[in-house]
Amino acid sequence: MHADTPATLLQAGLVVDGSGHPAWTGDVLLHGDRIDRIGEGLLQRLPDGLAPQDVTVVDCRGQVIAPGFIDAHTHDDAIVLRQPEYLPKLSQGITTVVTGNCGISLAPYRTGQALPPLTLLGADSFRHATMAEYQAAVAAAEPALNVAALVGHTTLRFAAMQDLARAATTDEQARMAALLDEAMAQGAHGLSSGLFYEEAFAAPAAEVTALARVVARHGGVYATHLRSEMATILEAMMEAADSAFEAGVPLVLSHHKCAGPQNWGRTRETLPLVDTLALRQPVAMDVYPYVAGSTVLREDLVDGVIDVMLTWSDPHPELGGRLLSDIAAEWGVSQQAACRRLQPGGACYFQMDEADVERVIAHPRSMIGSDGLPHDRHPHPRLWGAFPRVLARYWRERQLFTLEQAVHKMTGLTARNFRIEDRGLLRPGLQADVVVFDPQRVADTATYDQPISVSQGIGRVYVNGVLAYAEPAEGAQPRVLARAGRMLRRGG
Repeated sequence: MHADTPATLLQAGLVVDGSGHPAWTGDVLLHGDRIDRIGEGLLQRLPDGLAPQDVTVVDCRGQVIAPGFIDAHTHDDAIVLRQPEYLPKLSQGITTVVTGNCGISLAPYRTGQALPPLTLLGADSFRHATMAEYQAAVAAAEPALNVAALVGHTTLRFAAMQDLARAATTDEQARMAALLDEAMAQGAHGLSSGLFYEEAFAAPAAEVTALARVVARHGGVYATHLRSEMATILEAMMEAADSAFEAGVPLVLSHHKCAGPQNWGRTRETLPLVDTLALRQPVAMDVYPYVAGSTVLREDLVDGVIDVMLTWSDPHPELGGRLLSDIAAEWGVSQQAACRRLQPGGACYFQMDEADVERVIAHPRSMIGSDGLPHDRHPHPRLWGAFPRVLARYWRERQLFTLEQAVHKMTGLTARNFRIEDRGLLRPGLQADVVVFDPQRVADTATYDQPISVSQGIGRVYVNGVLAYAEPAEGAQPRVLARAGRMLRRGG
């Protein structure tokens, strides 16, 4: 590489390389879009053709130098096109997002309207009939971070079927398989499903298994929002595991949880099952560090026991951020009746137990995913704070794992499970996605009441070697400095 190619030396920081191995103090040299070398005293032994005056030196004493965080579970398909700066994620140290989760992807589907549950991706119509079209749109948008896309099973159903309240016919199955095969050939990372949602609930396991076999031919992965995370969670886990096993694909259990008070504590059953399944097949899971989930407003999730906070409502947008119980009391109706009156809408459901969250997040097979919904008017705080919260609450305060393990869950483990090449580790020759953060200050500031708030302690974020974000000085507005993200394709 030539001297006129930008070079940055991150000097004397605590290098946590994403592998889970012990940290050490040293330097990381970024040259162009790659990590050039890692070691000690690198300013005195620069590569040929690079002089000290050609290098921007950043003093990282007291700071951690880590791979850029990879968000394992997002619904960011559309937001990276509409708002390519995407400050909520970049300001957390996230440099890559995995899109298309829960069976819901922006491609391959073209229609003049947005239909539930596809509205999780926003109200825009679906415009990308192929994965290649979506990839081209991302490239044209020049997002601030990298995008790795899954193909949604529910999206395939919308594209191939008229009646979603039944299993796909042989012809419809063939149409879905052809669309998926094309998307995988164009570089999609795998398939996701959301059998929990009404539009996919009628799909039998065999329908999913057939599609997973397509993914297996291309070396992709299968991620699933289980058919149930409540009373029948063990059965749902086995259904997903059997589909992946029969197809020969690695399995990712999306946002693993035991939902509903009657299921609290059952991670003592689900996590041993994960360990047992891992003896016969590759299996992993992602988790967000909160006791509340967030999805569309559904009457069957309103039980009168857990708190439900409205995040958006088309007929009553002014009520976003309020508890459903308070709205129902004001209206003099039941919570279920209020739910119906507020639809279509979204909500945060306080349906998990903290002890369960801790058990899942501490498990060695769990990765970190925000599962944030960027189009909500009053979003869940995980959209802005999930990754710093893991470091602040579960590493620094609760000490559930080491710093090296925490970073591994956000980087190397995720890159390996989703087949994201050249990222997730600090290694010479890999892409220069890097975050520098203060281990004592890093923390989320977003709350359920005030969810739009930039985290603290994320000092610098590099995407493909370019400084994309730096923590603002006190009183200054946070902003994105550059948009250097790329559309990532499996296998290249």
